[in-house]
Amino acid sequence: MNRTVRILARREITSRIRTRAFLLSTAAILAVLVGYAALMLLVGQHGSALRVGFTGQATAVATPLQHSAAELGVHVQRRDIPDQATGERLLADGRLDGLVTGAPDALGLVVRSEPNQALRTALDGIVHQQAIDAELAMAGIDPTDVHEDVAGARVQVRSLEPADPQLAQRLGMAMGAGALLYFFLIMFGQAVAQGVVEEKSGRVVELLLATVRPTQLLAGKVLGIGLVGLVQFVVIGGIGLAAAIAAGVLSLPSAALAGTLLWSVLWFLLGFFLYATVLAAAASLVSRQEDLQSVVTPVMMVLVVPFVIGAALLPNEPDSTVGAALSLVPGFSPVLLPMRTALGVAEPWECALAVLLNAAALLVLLRLGGR
Repeated sequence: MNRTVRILARREITSRIRTRAFLLSTAAILAVLVGYAALMLLVGQHGSALRVGFTGQATAVATPLQHSAAELGVHVQRRDIPDQATGERLLADGRLDGLVTGAPDALGLVVRSEPNQALRTALDGIVHQQAIDAELAMAGIDPTDVHEDVAGARVQVRSLEPADPQLAQRLGMAMGAGALLYFFLIMFGQAVAQGVVEEKSGRVVELLLATVRPTQLLAGKVLGIGLVGLVQFVVIGGIGLAAAIAAGVLSLPSAALAGTLLWSVLWFLLGFFLYATVLAAAASLVSRQEDLQSVVTPVMMVLVVPFVIGAALLPNEPDSTVGAALSLVPGFSPVLLPMRTALGVAEPWECALAVLLNAAALLVLLRLGGR
C-alpha cells in the first residue's frame, strides 16, 4: 500500500476511533443487542407457557390437554386446584391463565377475560373426542379399537426436494446481515462525505492537496474511516451473534455462522469503499454542511434499492433468478450477496465473480472520484 495513503488512513482512524461519540454509540448498540437477546430469552421461556388449573374430575384431562396444546405450539403448566373458588381467586390475581372445571364429558373453562385460542381449541378437541367415545359406546363399539384404527390413518406425503429445517433461521440471518450492512454503509458513508465538507470548509484540503495527489487523499480517507467502521461492525456483529446463540434464537452450525460473518465483513469493506468513494466525490461538489444532503441523498436512494429488493424478494424466492442476477451488479452485491449467502443459495462462482466486478468498479470510482 502507498505510504501516503497509509499515513492519511492512520490520521482518519486516530481522529475518529478515540472520539466519545464512537465509543458511546458502540456501547449503546451493544447494550440494545444484549438487552434484546435477553428479552427474547425471557419471552421464549415464559411467553408461550400457559398456567392452567384443574379442579375435581377435570384433572383427568390434564395430560391429554398438555399434549394437544403442545401440538399447537403452546406449553401448558399444570396446577391442581382444590376447589373452584380457589382457582377463580388465583385467576383474579393473575397467577393462572385458565381454570378447567367439570367432568371430562362436560368440561368448563374459566378465564379472567379472553381465553387463549390454542387452549380453547385443545379443550374443544378433547370435548369432541369424549362425545364421539360416548356415542360409540352407546352403539356397542369399543372406542379403543376405533382409536387404534384411526391412529394409523395418515396422508402419504412425498417431497421432490427435502425441506430445510433451518430455513427460518437462515432467513433471519439473511435479513439481519442485510440490515446491518445497510445501516453501517449509510452511517459511515455519510461520515466520509461530512469529513470531505469539513476539510473543504476549513481549507484543510487545500493544504493536503499541495503535498498529495487527489486519488491518494480520497483512498486514505475512505480506507481510514472504513477500518473504523469495520471495527464497530465486527464487534457488534460478533456480539450480536453470540447473544442470539445464547438466547436460543440461533442454532445453526458454527461453520454457517462463521461463514456468514466472514462474507459480511468482506462485503462491508467492498460496499463501503464503493459507496464512500461516490459519496466523497459528491461531497466535494459543495462547501457547506447545509448543502451536503442535496448531493448525498441520490446516492443513499440507490443504496436503499438492493435492501428493499432483498427484503421483498428473497424470503419468498431465495433462489430467484432476478435476485441472483442483481446480486452480481456492483453496488447491489454488498447487500444482496450476504443475504443470499446466509440463505445458502449463492454459488461460489457467483461470489467470486461479484468480488471481481465490485473490485474493478472500485478502482474506476477511485480514479473518477479523485478527479
